[in-house]
Amino acid sequence: MKKFLLLSITMITLSASAQTKSELEKHFEKYYKQMTAQGDIQGIINAMTHLDVLNPTQARKDTLAYVYASEGRHLEALNTIGIDKNPTDSNINVEVKALSLKALNQPKRALEHYEVLFQRQANAYLAYEIADLKIQLNDLAGAKTAIEYGLTNATSDMKRTYYEMQTPYQVSLSAALTYLRAILIFNEDKEANTNEAVAVLNRALATDPNFNLAKISKEALQARAAKE
Repeated sequence: MKKFLLLSITMITLSASAQTKSELEKHFEKYYKQMTAQGDIQGIINAMTHLDVLNPTQARKDTLAYVYASEGRHLEALNTIGIDKNPTDSNINVEVKALSLKALNQPKRALEHYEVLFQRQANAYLAYEIADLKIQLNDLAGAKTAIEYGLTNATSDMKRTYYEMQTPYQVSLSAALTYLRAILIFNEDKEANTNEAVAVLNRALATDPNFNLAKISKEALQARAAKE
C-alpha cells in the first residue's frame, strides 16, 4: 500500500511538473513574440534564454547567439555556442563564430569559420573577409587569391560598410576589394611598392570618392614616401 501511495504521489508530481513546464514554455513563446513586436532586444534575449532552459535545442542557441552578435555582444554570443569548428554547425552558427571571433581580434580562429562558410556558399562578401584576415596573418598569397575571386564576382549593387568614422558609411564592394589589393601590394614589399599601392588606392577612390579609409591610407603612404 505504501509503495502504491508513493508511486501515485510521484506520478502526480511528474505530471504537475510537466504541465508547469509546458505552460511556462507557452508563456515565454508569447513573451518572445511580444518582445519581437516591440523591438525590445533585451526582452528577446531573455525570452530565448528561458525557452532554451526549458527546452534546449541547438537552433535556439544559434538564434540567441545571433541576436547577441547583432548587438555587438560577441563574448556572450560565443559563450552561448562555443568557438570550435563542427561539421554539423548551421550556417548561422558558423557566421556568428566568424563574426564574433574577428570582432574579438582572433583572426586565425575567425578565418577557419569564414573559410567554412566560403566552402558552403562562396561569394564576394566572404572573399573580402577572408582576404582581410589573411593579410593580417601575413598569408599574402592566400589573400591575393581571395581578392581576385572577390573582384571577379562582385556586382555593382554590392556594398560594404565601414565604421572608422563617427557615422558609418558604405562603399561599393569592388572599391573595398581594390583597397585591400593596395594594402596587399604594400605588404608584399614595403620599401619598393609604396607608389604602386597609392596608384591602386586612387582607383578605389575614383570609384568611391568618399571612401575615407582609402583616403587615410593614401595619405599615410604618401607621408611615408615623402620621409624616405
